[in-house]
Amino acid sequence: MATRKAYVVEHLDPELGPWSMLEYAAIAQECSSADAAFYLSSIPANLSVPNELAAERGIIIEYHSAEEIFADRKHRVCLLDPAASADLSPEDIEIFDIFLFGGILGDDPPRDRTSELRKKGYQGRNLGPVQMTTDTAVRVTRTVIQGQVPLNEITYLDHPEIRVDEHESTQMPFRYMANDEGYPIMPKGMRDLIKMDSEKSIEDLI
Repeated sequence: MATRKAYVVEHLDPELGPWSMLEYAAIAQECSSADAAFYLSSIPANLSVPNELAAERGIIIEYHSAEEIFADRKHRVCLLDPAASADLSPEDIEIFDIFLFGGILGDDPPRDRTSELRKKGYQGRNLGPVQMTTDTAVRVTRTVIQGQVPLNEITYLDHPEIRVDEHESTQMPFRYMANDEGYPIMPKGMRDLIKMDSEKSIEDLI
């Protein structure tokens, strides 16, 4: 019987902002649909996780680190690491059961927060040269591992422009997976949040 796969985001921020909330909710929903577990680990003890996120089906909120949670299965943990020499491949389904991400992956510019996990000695794999949002990184990993689709056969959109109104658009500095219509796959509510952030930026300039 195949081992159920787990996707773990080590939350490396003292806060939990609206962008992360939407990304984590999307990861939980998609992992639940794929019969996989989603751990949100290393939540600071003084950080209260909002009920709407904690109630998502498929999410496991952990105040312990991935190192503690999976201490007895370290050899089965894959760290998704931009600095890793080997690409993630469908064959890795036989090697790993747990896929570990250092959040927030979507920093722009990247701050290499994964370096904190790299020091733990996990085996690493990379997802390509272009920075991804956290939910995209998990989505791509799940597609490669559970969907058995090679990285180079996934359709991506790099730095797409998101229309915020009929006159304005904003360019996102990340790589996304594309849906069947050729649009970037984003969490529900993310476009509205991008629009709100864009309006705030314009007001700051006035």
